[in-house]
Amino acid sequence: MYNLGAALEKATVRVGLVGTGYAAKFRAEALLYDERSQLIAVVGHTAEKTEAFAREYQIEALSSWQELVEREDIDLVVVSTINRDHGAIARAALTNDKHVVIEYPLSLDVVEAEELIALAKAQQKLLHVEHLELLGGLHQALKQNLAKIGEVFYVRYSTINPQNPAPRKWTYNHELFGFPLIGALSRLHRLTDLFGKVFTVNCHQRYWEIEAEYYQSCFCTSQICFHSGLLAQVVYGKGESLWQSERKFEVHGEKGGLIFDGDAGLFIQPGETTPIEVAPRRGLFAKDTTMVLDRLFDGTPLYVTPEESLYTLKVADAAQRAAQTGLTMFMKDTLDKI
Repeated sequence: MYNLGAALEKATVRVGLVGTGYAAKFRAEALLYDERSQLIAVVGHTAEKTEAFAREYQIEALSSWQELVEREDIDLVVVSTINRDHGAIARAALTNDKHVVIEYPLSLDVVEAEELIALAKAQQKLLHVEHLELLGGLHQALKQNLAKIGEVFYVRYSTINPQNPAPRKWTYNHELFGFPLIGALSRLHRLTDLFGKVFTVNCHQRYWEIEAEYYQSCFCTSQICFHSGLLAQVVYGKGESLWQSERKFEVHGEKGGLIFDGDAGLFIQPGETTPIEVAPRRGLFAKDTTMVLDRLFDGTPLYVTPEESLYTLKVADAAQRAAQTGLTMFMKDTLDKI
């Protein structure tokens, strides 16, 4: 348990933000809306974007995240930047006695992620890895209806995002984004949250690229066997070589099925199909931010622990090694080696 004393003595938690993109904007708005937090400063990838962001939210623009984490007038560092830098920023922030909120993944490296969780405990600081997918309408609808279909034996989760031309941005960069199922860790985290521990992992993936650092397309498919016997297939693809958009989650049980296609849900039984209401995805950053502040001020439990995120990261790491070797990865062997 971290020490709540310092935060509780203040009327507000003073926040520094790393990032100026989509997630950072929603996070800034949520922090400014809540009177318990004060957004102090921001640092982004370029000086121009940082200055523009700082003007929009009337906060201070800094030139480096190293400067931000060393500031004595900041209690909490929020990390909403490229995946590659997550681990380094979190380590520096924790070492400088800051609480940390970070968008998934905690790190691209499993060992570093384990070290960060240990460091947060040693420093008695909050380390929260954001997993908005768990708060969203689709996941909540899944949880509410799962018992209706009996024992689940097969799940298929597919997210395909055609983009032509593909953007030349960090999400299409090997080093900055990471292995697809690590960079897009939420695709696996839905499954581990719903279905528990994993037994084996298989994975195959390929890139289409004309230069070393950036790719134009990627396609990744993983087959996961859970200890319960459940078989799951996860498909993730994006870019120029894909032609049909898909966001579909299928859950097949012995008494029925749950099919979520985009924002529409169906509960299917013999001779009957019933629509499932799926709440919109709006407001999730605000909800997550409110829960973080509740945790800091009142000690209220959060909806996900760093250890749960770490376990999913280990599954994603096993998928990466399965794709590299063509071999089936046994999670017990994987955990023993880490």
